[in-house]
Amino acid sequence: FFFPRMPGYQPSPQELEIARELFPGQPDGFPFAGGFDPSRVRLPGDDDMGIESNDDEAMEELQTETGFGSVIVVTGLPVVPQEKHEKLTAVVTKVLSQWGPVREVNMPKDASGTSKGYAFAEYDQPDAAQRARAASQVPEVPNQQPAHPCRLDRNHRLVINLFDDIDKYAKVSDTYVAPEPKEFKPQEDLFSWMLDKLGRDQFVIRAGPEVMVAWNDGKRQRLDEVAKRNNWTETFVQWSPMGTYMTTLHRQGAAIWGGPDMGRLNKYEHQGIRLLEFSPNERYLVTYSSQEPTRPTDHATVSFLVHDVRSARKLRVFEGTAEEYSLGSAAGAIKWPVFKWAGGKEDMFCARMGRVRTADNQAAAAILVYQAPEMKLLDGKPLKMDGVQDFEWSPSEPILAAYTAEQNQMPARIALVKLPERTEVRQKNLFSVSDVRIFWHPQGDYLAVKVDRYTKTKKSTYTGFEIFSVRDKDIPMEVMELPNKGDKVVGFAWEPKGHRFAVLHGEGPKPNISFYSMRDEKGRLVVKHLHTMTQKSCTNVYWSPQGRYIVLAGLKNFNGQLEFYNVDEMEVMAAAEHFMATDVEWDPTGRYIATSVTSVHQMENGFNLWSFQGKLLYTTAKERLFQFSWRPRLPTLLPAEKEAEINKNLKAYSKKYDEEDEQLLMQADQDVLQERQRMQDEWDAYSARRAEYKKLLDGFRRTMYGDRYSEGEFKMESSTVEQVVDVKEEPYKA
Repeated sequence: FFFPRMPGYQPSPQELEIARELFPGQPDGFPFAGGFDPSRVRLPGDDDMGIESNDDEAMEELQTETGFGSVIVVTGLPVVPQEKHEKLTAVVTKVLSQWGPVREVNMPKDASGTSKGYAFAEYDQPDAAQRARAASQVPEVPNQQPAHPCRLDRNHRLVINLFDDIDKYAKVSDTYVAPEPKEFKPQEDLFSWMLDKLGRDQFVIRAGPEVMVAWNDGKRQRLDEVAKRNNWTETFVQWSPMGTYMTTLHRQGAAIWGGPDMGRLNKYEHQGIRLLEFSPNERYLVTYSSQEPTRPTDHATVSFLVHDVRSARKLRVFEGTAEEYSLGSAAGAIKWPVFKWAGGKEDMFCARMGRVRTADNQAAAAILVYQAPEMKLLDGKPLKMDGVQDFEWSPSEPILAAYTAEQNQMPARIALVKLPERTEVRQKNLFSVSDVRIFWHPQGDYLAVKVDRYTKTKKSTYTGFEIFSVRDKDIPMEVMELPNKGDKVVGFAWEPKGHRFAVLHGEGPKPNISFYSMRDEKGRLVVKHLHTMTQKSCTNVYWSPQGRYIVLAGLKNFNGQLEFYNVDEMEVMAAAEHFMATDVEWDPTGRYIATSVTSVHQMENGFNLWSFQGKLLYTTAKERLFQFSWRPRLPTLLPAEKEAEINKNLKAYSKKYDEEDEQLLMQADQDVLQERQRMQDEWDAYSARRAEYKKLLDGFRRTMYGDRYSEGEFKMESSTVEQVVDVKEEPYKA
């Protein structure tokens, strides 16, 4: 801001000297208007002048529009004479129309009129050209049904490339130029959050445009902010399975963040991304998008991209109609996740439902198992199971449990298949089946199959459970039925670490909750009933990640009724309420639990933090709260025997670590006080250093403003005064 120049006024030598001291490095005459050359003014290099920037953290290569974004080059066409040229053009146009309206197809010919085996085509929109190229890049599966979308006939398959790509590669120099080596940048410590001295856990909340990552300081009953940004994501955020990365979604794709400052680590291109799923050990990432049809006769298309997490390299693209990828789900809707990853530490297999052709050329459902990192069919062939309806992988090893429905006088059955051997290690026939659901134990120790069966009259159903003990020899099975077969099963949940499970059952608004164990007092396999609580205001049950404790939550119509229950003692520790609560989530250690009211309700948005015993620690209100999610922890390195020993002697360990925690808290409070004192001392020192500057600046202002300097700051206020001058009353004549 330049000082105004009054008519005929010239700054005195003293004023110019003061200006040189106040503005070192600036041209003579600055800041008096008209007294200096503006081009020589030095601007602060690190100041953004208060203007927010939307530029990406890294410099991106400038992409210019060529005008040929809608044009593709199609190769792999048959060579035909002049008389078949028009017919081939029509066929190619029909094939290319799968991805959008085609404006023109042009096939070059030689002097005799024979086509050259390639063509140029132009779409109405560049997006259609991108979809056509992506579909062409999808590998073809042997005996694929339906046929590959780029398959023209038995001997010809279209290969589609963007015209811009061919033009770009044609301009690449034949002379190799070695790239300049990049400066080495050490990778951030991705596991620093696991080394917190206070043993705290992190969570992320998304409220309005703001996303914040914070520590849960349960001891001091507060949250401590780690990182916060506006518009960090366009839809939602998602932690990776072991908590190493936080993922954000954008129109161009996904990005992962991590490290002490939650910096960006990598990004994955996928236009229009909607959902994503990590492999259990965070090696691979599957992203999903969908495209609505442009014409009423077309089908919605979906796209799945498999990425390598570390390198962000695309391993494979899967594309097709929504119907093709919605097998096993109701009403043709996509059932997420479509690609399911096998358990274990290798991230070796993932699988999905698909269709194949039988010997009599009939379409039949099958399980398509892909092997990473090539993402090709295992052994080049699907896992055929007649009538397969659904499957689930074991969380701990590559064993899948598949359900096949009744057909051709053959009973329904559950089969456990071990990969890659394709060995069926256990199977069980099921009769009079109405519906089946599969529940794996979180440690892979047991498999519970909930079976709804028809009664003899076929007018009603009843529910039972077929429970397999996977760790025992020959995988023995136990059958469990409720005392009242007519009870409707509302929910089922395994204890994450242990042998127990909870069943939510009954008719009416207040169901019963029954607890069972898979082992008796001597450790023998048997389904043993432990306890039943009747008439509970409960819609969901939530086990602690460490087992033993469970929260009975009455969401929706029950307005957030909560009961904190000790299953070991079969007693209620506390009863509470979080009015209008929509979500309940345990922290990964089982010490704390969060209840939240999200934007499903317009009022009372925010979250409460509770101890595992049901004590309310603190409440945080957040307008338009969309999401609350705990950061997962890495799996423990302790063997099961050591964990059991710690649990047995927990009181002794607790006393030791409680003392350490108290000392750490006192040290943390002292660190805060020391930091505040340091900041105060720093400010006092700065003020002392600037005292002479302030005195000089004050003199400069006195010289500039003259008599107006003593007026001080002021503001203008306007007011309106109304005054009644006269009142006169007269009769009204209609």
